[in-house]
Amino acid sequence: MAKRLGVGIIGCGNISAAYMRLSPLFRGIEIRACADVNPEAARLRAEEFNLRQETVEGLLSADDIDIVVNLTIPAAHYEVSKKAIEAGKHVYSEKPFVLSVEEGKALAALAAEKGVRVGSAPDTFLGGAHQLARHVIDTGAIGKIVSGTCHVMSHGMEHWHPNPDFFFKPGAGPVLDIGPYYITNLVQLIGPVKRVAALASIPTKERIILSEPRKGEKINVETPTTIHAVMEFKSGAIVTLGASWDVWHHKHANMELYGEKGSLHVPDPNFFGGDLVVTDEVEIVDVPRWEHPLSVINQEGRDGKGLANYRAAGLADMAIGILEGRPHRCSLEMSLHAIDVMTSILTSGETGGFVELTTTCERPAALDIEAARTLLAEKEFA
Repeated sequence: MAKRLGVGIIGCGNISAAYMRLSPLFRGIEIRACADVNPEAARLRAEEFNLRQETVEGLLSADDIDIVVNLTIPAAHYEVSKKAIEAGKHVYSEKPFVLSVEEGKALAALAAEKGVRVGSAPDTFLGGAHQLARHVIDTGAIGKIVSGTCHVMSHGMEHWHPNPDFFFKPGAGPVLDIGPYYITNLVQLIGPVKRVAALASIPTKERIILSEPRKGEKINVETPTTIHAVMEFKSGAIVTLGASWDVWHHKHANMELYGEKGSLHVPDPNFFGGDLVVTDEVEIVDVPRWEHPLSVINQEGRDGKGLANYRAAGLADMAIGILEGRPHRCSLEMSLHAIDVMTSILTSGETGGFVELTTTCERPAALDIEAARTLLAEKEFA
Protein backbone atom coordinates (compact mmCIF):
# COMPACT_ATOMS: atom_id res chain seq x y z
CA MET A 1 0.00 0.00 0.00
CA ALA A 2 1.25 3.48 -0.86
CA LYS A 3 2.51 5.55 2.05
CA ARG A 4 1.65 8.85 0.37
CA LEU A 5 -0.95 10.04 -2.09
CA GLY A 6 0.00 12.45 -4.84
CA VAL A 7 -1.71 15.83 -4.62
CA GLY A 8 -2.36 18.35 -7.39
CA ILE A 9 -3.59 21.88 -6.68
CA ILE A 10 -5.96 23.72 -9.00
CA GLY A 11 -6.03 27.44 -8.19
CA CYS A 12 -2.74 29.20 -7.44
CA GLY A 13 -3.96 32.29 -5.58
CA ASN A 14 -2.94 33.47 -2.12
CA ILE A 15 -4.22 30.44 -0.19
CA SER A 16 -2.27 27.97 -2.34
CA ALA A 17 1.01 29.09 -0.79
CA ALA A 18 -0.18 28.03 2.67
CA TYR A 19 -1.03 24.52 1.46
CA MET A 20 2.26 24.20 -0.40
CA ARG A 21 4.33 25.51 2.50
CA LEU A 22 2.63 23.53 5.27
CA SER A 23 1.93 20.19 3.57
CA PRO A 24 5.44 18.81 4.34
CA LEU A 25 4.47 18.88 8.03
CA PHE A 26 2.13 15.97 7.41
CA ARG A 27 2.42 12.36 6.37
CA GLY A 28 0.19 10.75 3.75
CA ILE A 29 0.42 13.57 1.19
CA GLU A 30 2.88 14.94 -1.33
CA ILE A 31 2.01 17.96 -3.47
CA ARG A 32 3.41 17.23 -6.93
CA ALA A 33 1.80 19.64 -9.40
CA CYS A 34 -0.27 22.79 -9.70
CA ALA A 35 -2.48 24.42 -12.33
CA ASP A 36 -4.43 27.61 -12.82
CA VAL A 37 -6.52 29.18 -15.56
CA ASN A 38 -3.79 31.84 -15.44
CA PRO A 39 -0.65 29.94 -16.53
CA GLU A 40 1.61 32.64 -15.11
CA ALA A 41 0.15 32.15 -11.61
CA ALA A 42 0.80 28.41 -11.87
CA ARG A 43 4.33 28.99 -13.16
CA LEU A 44 5.21 31.26 -10.26
CA ARG A 45 3.89 28.84 -7.64
CA ALA A 46 5.58 25.88 -9.34
CA GLU A 47 8.92 27.66 -9.29
CA GLU A 48 8.47 28.87 -5.71
CA PHE A 49 7.72 25.40 -4.31
CA ASN A 50 9.57 23.18 -6.82
CA LEU A 51 6.39 21.68 -8.27
CA ARG A 52 5.41 20.59 -11.75
CA GLN A 53 3.33 23.12 -13.65
CA GLU A 54 0.33 21.60 -15.43
CA THR A 55 -2.68 22.73 -17.36
CA VAL A 56 -5.95 21.94 -15.59
CA GLU A 57 -6.62 19.16 -18.12
CA GLY A 58 -3.10 17.81 -17.73
CA LEU A 59 -3.35 17.72 -13.96
CA LEU A 60 -6.70 15.91 -14.05
CA SER A 61 -5.27 13.22 -16.34
CA ALA A 62 -1.93 12.81 -14.53
CA ASP A 63 -1.32 9.29 -13.23
CA ASP A 64 0.66 10.49 -10.20
CA ILE A 65 -2.15 12.70 -8.89
CA ASP A 66 -4.55 10.94 -6.52
CA ILE A 67 -6.16 13.95 -4.82
CA VAL A 68 -7.11 17.26 -6.41
CA VAL A 69 -7.16 20.23 -4.03
CA ASN A 70 -9.68 22.75 -5.33
CA LEU A 71 -8.54 26.28 -4.42
CA THR A 72 -10.49 28.14 -7.09
CA ILE A 73 -12.97 30.93 -6.30
CA PRO A 74 -16.19 29.71 -4.59
CA ALA A 75 -18.31 30.18 -7.72
CA ALA A 76 -16.08 27.65 -9.53
CA HIS A 77 -15.88 25.05 -6.74
CA TYR A 78 -18.69 22.86 -8.03
CA GLU A 79 -17.55 22.66 -11.65
CA VAL A 80 -13.89 22.07 -10.83
CA SER A 81 -14.68 19.41 -8.21
CA LYS A 82 -17.10 17.74 -10.61
CA LYS A 83 -14.43 17.50 -13.32
CA ALA A 84 -11.93 16.07 -10.84
CA ILE A 85 -14.37 13.42 -9.63
CA GLU A 86 -15.25 12.52 -13.21
CA ALA A 87 -11.52 12.02 -13.80
CA GLY A 88 -11.46 9.50 -10.93
CA LYS A 89 -9.65 11.76 -8.47
CA HIS A 90 -10.40 12.27 -4.81
CA VAL A 91 -11.23 15.91 -4.09
CA TYR A 92 -10.47 18.23 -1.20
CA SER A 93 -12.00 21.70 -1.57
CA GLU A 94 -11.44 25.01 0.12
CA LYS A 95 -14.48 26.48 1.84
CA PRO A 96 -17.26 26.95 1.04
CA PHE A 97 -17.48 23.41 -0.34
CA VAL A 98 -20.23 24.40 -2.83
CA LEU A 99 -22.81 27.18 -2.95
CA SER A 100 -26.00 25.10 -2.66
CA VAL A 101 -27.23 21.86 -1.14
CA GLU A 102 -28.23 20.67 -4.61
CA GLU A 103 -24.66 21.05 -5.88
CA GLY A 104 -23.35 19.19 -2.84
CA LYS A 105 -25.75 16.30 -3.26
CA ALA A 106 -24.85 16.05 -6.94
CA LEU A 107 -21.15 15.78 -6.07
CA ALA A 108 -21.92 13.21 -3.36
CA ALA A 109 -23.80 11.02 -5.85
CA LEU A 110 -21.04 11.32 -8.44
CA ALA A 111 -18.32 10.53 -5.88
CA ALA A 112 -20.21 7.43 -4.76
CA GLU A 113 -20.53 6.32 -8.39
CA LYS A 114 -16.79 6.84 -9.03
CA GLY A 115 -15.70 5.39 -5.70
CA VAL A 116 -13.72 8.45 -4.60
CA ARG A 117 -13.62 10.57 -1.46
CA VAL A 118 -14.60 14.23 -1.11
CA GLY A 119 -13.51 16.47 1.74
CA SER A 120 -13.52 20.17 2.44
CA ALA A 121 -11.99 22.89 4.56
CA PRO A 122 -12.19 24.37 7.08
CA ASP A 123 -9.91 22.14 9.12
CA THR A 124 -9.19 24.66 11.87
CA PHE A 125 -11.54 22.72 14.16
CA LEU A 126 -8.80 20.07 14.28
CA GLY A 127 -6.55 22.55 16.09
CA GLY A 128 -5.51 21.97 19.67
CA ALA A 129 -7.72 24.70 21.15
CA HIS A 130 -10.90 23.41 19.54
CA GLN A 131 -10.12 19.78 20.27
CA LEU A 132 -9.59 20.75 23.91
CA ALA A 133 -13.05 22.37 23.80
CA ARG A 134 -14.36 19.10 22.38
CA HIS A 135 -12.64 17.18 25.20
CA VAL A 136 -14.18 19.45 27.86
CA ILE A 137 -17.65 18.92 26.37
CA ASP A 138 -17.29 15.17 25.80
CA THR A 139 -16.08 14.54 29.34
CA GLY A 140 -19.13 16.34 30.75
CA ALA A 141 -17.07 18.96 32.57
CA ILE A 142 -19.68 21.69 31.97
CA GLY A 143 -22.67 19.41 31.47
CA LYS A 144 -24.94 19.32 28.44
CA ILE A 145 -24.66 22.40 26.20
CA VAL A 146 -27.96 24.28 26.32
CA SER A 147 -27.16 27.51 24.49
CA GLY A 148 -24.42 29.74 23.18
CA THR A 149 -23.39 32.78 21.17
CA CYS A 150 -20.87 33.44 18.44
CA HIS A 151 -19.86 36.63 16.67
CA VAL A 152 -17.74 37.38 13.62
CA MET A 153 -17.89 41.11 13.00
CA SER A 154 -15.70 43.74 11.38
CA HIS A 155 -16.01 46.44 8.73
CA GLY A 156 -15.20 44.28 5.73
CA MET A 157 -12.13 43.88 3.57
CA GLU A 158 -12.21 46.89 1.26
CA HIS A 159 -9.76 48.82 3.45
CA TRP A 160 -6.96 46.21 3.13
CA HIS A 161 -7.65 43.59 0.41
CA PRO A 162 -6.27 44.48 -3.07
CA ASN A 163 -9.29 42.94 -4.85
CA PRO A 164 -12.18 42.82 -2.36
CA ASP A 165 -15.06 42.72 -4.88
CA PHE A 166 -15.96 39.02 -4.49
CA PHE A 167 -16.51 39.39 -0.73
CA PHE A 168 -19.63 41.46 -1.48
CA LYS A 169 -21.13 39.27 -4.21
CA PRO A 170 -23.50 36.26 -4.02
CA GLY A 171 -21.56 33.25 -2.76
CA ALA A 172 -19.63 35.33 -0.23
CA GLY A 173 -20.68 37.81 2.45
CA PRO A 174 -19.81 37.12 6.09
CA VAL A 175 -21.98 33.99 6.33
CA LEU A 176 -20.49 32.03 3.42
CA ASP A 177 -16.98 33.48 3.66
CA ILE A 178 -16.29 33.32 7.42
CA GLY A 179 -19.32 31.33 8.56
CA PRO A 180 -17.85 27.91 7.61
CA TYR A 181 -15.30 28.19 10.44
CA TYR A 182 -17.97 28.90 13.02
CA ILE A 183 -20.66 26.51 11.80
CA THR A 184 -18.23 23.62 11.31
CA ASN A 185 -16.79 24.08 14.79
CA LEU A 186 -20.25 24.20 16.35
CA VAL A 187 -21.23 20.99 14.55
CA GLN A 188 -18.10 19.16 15.72
CA LEU A 189 -18.69 20.39 19.27
CA ILE A 190 -22.43 19.87 19.72
CA GLY A 191 -23.75 18.10 16.63
CA PRO A 192 -26.01 18.90 13.67
CA VAL A 193 -28.51 21.75 13.35
CA LYS A 194 -32.28 21.21 13.17
CA ARG A 195 -33.61 24.60 12.02
CA VAL A 196 -32.60 28.24 11.70
CA ALA A 197 -34.10 31.72 11.61
CA ALA A 198 -32.43 34.99 10.64
CA LEU A 199 -32.72 38.66 9.82
CA ALA A 200 -30.39 40.10 7.20
CA SER A 201 -29.65 43.46 5.60
CA ILE A 202 -27.34 45.42 3.30
CA PRO A 203 -26.84 48.69 5.24
CA THR A 204 -24.30 50.06 2.76
CA LYS A 205 -25.19 49.40 -0.87
CA GLU A 206 -21.86 50.66 -2.21
CA ARG A 207 -18.35 50.24 -0.88
CA ILE A 208 -15.29 52.29 -1.77
CA ILE A 209 -11.96 50.45 -2.03
CA LEU A 210 -9.43 52.08 0.30
CA SER A 211 -6.47 49.81 -0.51
CA GLU A 212 -3.97 49.95 -3.33
CA PRO A 213 -3.80 49.51 -6.27
CA ARG A 214 -7.52 50.20 -6.82
CA LYS A 215 -8.05 52.90 -4.21
CA GLY A 216 -11.19 54.93 -4.91
CA GLU A 217 -12.99 52.32 -7.04
CA LYS A 218 -16.57 51.44 -6.05
CA ILE A 219 -18.13 48.04 -5.37
CA ASN A 220 -21.85 47.35 -5.60
CA VAL A 221 -22.86 45.19 -2.63
CA GLU A 222 -25.07 42.31 -3.77
CA THR A 223 -25.32 40.06 -0.72
CA PRO A 224 -26.27 40.70 2.93
CA THR A 225 -23.44 42.04 5.05
CA THR A 226 -25.25 42.04 8.41
CA ILE A 227 -26.95 38.85 9.55
CA HIS A 228 -28.35 37.90 12.96
CA ALA A 229 -29.33 34.23 13.14
CA VAL A 230 -30.60 31.70 15.65
CA MET A 231 -29.77 28.00 15.28
CA GLU A 232 -31.63 25.21 17.01
CA PHE A 233 -29.49 22.10 17.25
CA LYS A 234 -30.84 18.56 17.28
CA SER A 235 -29.40 18.24 20.79
CA GLY A 236 -31.77 21.00 21.89
CA ALA A 237 -29.08 23.68 22.20
CA ILE A 238 -29.94 27.16 20.89
CA VAL A 239 -27.05 29.27 19.57
CA THR A 240 -27.13 32.79 18.16
CA LEU A 241 -24.79 33.96 15.39
CA GLY A 242 -23.96 37.59 14.68
CA ALA A 243 -22.12 37.98 11.36
CA SER A 244 -21.45 41.45 9.99
CA TRP A 245 -19.12 43.55 7.87
CA ASP A 246 -20.81 46.75 9.06
CA VAL A 247 -19.25 46.97 12.54
CA TRP A 248 -16.33 49.26 13.38
CA HIS A 249 -15.74 47.96 16.90
CA HIS A 250 -17.26 45.49 19.36
CA LYS A 251 -16.43 43.53 22.53
CA HIS A 252 -18.27 40.30 21.78
CA ALA A 253 -16.37 37.04 22.25
CA ASN A 254 -15.84 34.81 19.23
CA MET A 255 -17.74 31.87 20.68
CA GLU A 256 -19.24 31.02 24.06
CA LEU A 257 -21.10 27.82 24.93
CA TYR A 258 -23.23 27.53 28.05
CA GLY A 259 -23.65 24.19 29.77
CA GLU A 260 -25.74 22.92 32.65
CA LYS A 261 -22.72 23.06 34.99
CA GLY A 262 -20.55 25.82 33.55
CA SER A 263 -19.48 27.82 30.51
CA LEU A 264 -16.89 27.47 27.78
CA HIS A 265 -15.18 30.41 26.05
CA VAL A 266 -13.84 29.13 22.72
CA PRO A 267 -11.15 31.06 20.80
CA ASP A 268 -11.57 32.22 17.19
CA PRO A 269 -12.57 29.21 15.02
CA ASN A 270 -10.70 30.85 12.13
CA PHE A 271 -7.46 29.69 13.78
CA PHE A 272 -6.08 26.39 15.09
CA GLY A 273 -4.85 27.69 18.44
CA GLY A 274 -5.83 30.18 21.12
CA ASP A 275 -6.73 30.23 24.78
CA LEU A 276 -9.71 28.36 26.17
CA VAL A 277 -11.58 29.51 29.29
CA VAL A 278 -13.71 27.10 31.36
CA THR A 279 -15.94 28.03 34.28
CA ASP A 280 -18.03 26.15 36.79
CA GLU A 281 -21.23 27.59 38.25
CA VAL A 282 -19.34 30.49 39.82
CA GLU A 283 -15.79 31.08 38.61
CA ILE A 284 -13.06 30.24 36.14
CA VAL A 285 -11.51 26.79 36.69
CA ASP A 286 -8.21 25.29 35.58
CA VAL A 287 -8.16 24.09 31.98
CA PRO A 288 -6.87 20.50 31.57
CA ARG A 289 -3.22 20.23 30.55
CA TRP A 290 -3.36 19.71 26.79
CA GLU A 291 -0.11 19.55 24.85
CA HIS A 292 -1.76 19.09 21.48
CA PRO A 293 0.65 19.13 18.51
CA LEU A 294 -1.72 21.24 16.41
CA SER A 295 -1.61 24.07 18.93
CA VAL A 296 2.17 24.58 18.84
CA ILE A 297 3.08 28.04 17.51
CA ASN A 298 4.87 27.68 14.17
CA GLN A 299 4.69 31.12 12.52
CA GLU A 300 4.21 34.81 13.14
CA GLY A 301 0.71 36.24 12.72
CA ARG A 302 -0.32 39.56 11.17
CA ASP A 303 -0.33 41.14 14.61
CA GLY A 304 3.26 40.10 15.21
CA LYS A 305 2.26 37.45 17.76
CA GLY A 306 2.90 33.73 17.47
CA LEU A 307 0.38 31.69 15.50
CA ALA A 308 -0.39 27.98 15.22
CA ASN A 309 -1.10 27.29 11.56
CA TYR A 310 -1.67 23.71 10.38
CA ARG A 311 -3.62 24.22 7.18
CA ALA A 312 -3.60 20.94 5.24
CA ALA A 313 -4.31 18.91 8.39
CA GLY A 314 -7.74 18.06 7.02
CA LEU A 315 -6.23 17.10 3.67
CA ALA A 316 -3.68 14.83 5.37
CA ASP A 317 -6.38 13.24 7.53
CA MET A 318 -8.39 12.48 4.39
CA ALA A 319 -5.38 10.97 2.62
CA ILE A 320 -4.50 8.80 5.61
CA GLY A 321 -8.17 7.84 5.94
CA ILE A 322 -8.13 6.66 2.32
CA LEU A 323 -4.93 4.68 2.88
CA GLU A 324 -6.19 3.14 6.14
CA GLY A 325 -9.80 2.63 5.07
CA ARG A 326 -11.32 4.83 7.80
CA PRO A 327 -13.60 7.89 7.61
CA HIS A 328 -11.96 11.30 7.31
CA ARG A 329 -12.94 14.13 9.62
CA CYS A 330 -13.46 16.98 7.12
CA SER A 331 -16.16 14.91 5.48
CA LEU A 332 -18.48 15.66 2.59
CA GLU A 333 -21.45 15.04 4.88
CA MET A 334 -20.38 17.62 7.46
CA SER A 335 -19.36 20.13 4.79
CA LEU A 336 -22.71 19.70 3.05
CA HIS A 337 -24.56 20.16 6.35
CA ALA A 338 -22.61 23.37 6.99
CA ILE A 339 -23.64 24.63 3.55
CA ASP A 340 -27.24 23.72 4.37
CA VAL A 341 -27.04 25.73 7.60
CA MET A 342 -25.51 28.78 5.95
CA THR A 343 -27.73 28.90 2.87
CA SER A 344 -30.77 28.31 5.09
CA ILE A 345 -29.72 31.30 7.21
CA LEU A 346 -29.59 33.42 4.05
CA THR A 347 -32.97 32.06 2.91
CA SER A 348 -34.50 32.88 6.28
CA GLY A 349 -33.03 36.36 6.02
CA GLU A 350 -34.91 36.81 2.76
CA THR A 351 -38.22 35.24 3.82
CA GLY A 352 -38.36 36.08 7.52
CA GLY A 353 -39.42 32.53 8.47
CA PHE A 354 -37.85 29.48 10.09
CA VAL A 355 -36.08 27.09 7.73
CA GLU A 356 -35.84 23.37 8.51
CA LEU A 357 -32.57 21.74 7.56
CA THR A 358 -32.75 18.99 4.90
CA THR A 359 -29.37 17.44 5.73
CA THR A 360 -27.67 16.05 8.79
CA CYS A 361 -24.34 14.49 9.72
CA GLU A 362 -22.46 12.74 12.48
CA ARG A 363 -19.93 14.60 14.56
CA PRO A 364 -16.44 13.75 13.26
CA ALA A 365 -14.20 11.65 15.44
CA ALA A 366 -12.29 13.73 17.95
CA LEU A 367 -8.63 14.41 17.16
CA ASP A 368 -6.96 13.94 20.51
CA ILE A 369 -3.24 14.33 21.15
CA GLU A 370 -2.25 10.85 20.02
CA ALA A 371 -4.46 10.97 16.93
CA ALA A 372 -2.98 14.34 15.98
CA ARG A 373 0.56 12.98 16.25
CA THR A 374 -0.28 10.28 13.73
CA LEU A 375 -1.02 12.98 11.14
CA LEU A 376 2.38 14.61 11.42
CA ALA A 377 5.52 13.60 9.61
CA GLU A 378 7.81 11.64 11.94
CA LYS A 379 10.31 14.48 12.24
CA GLU A 380 7.56 16.66 13.73
CA PHE A 381 6.98 14.51 16.80
CA ALA A 382 10.03 12.29 17.08
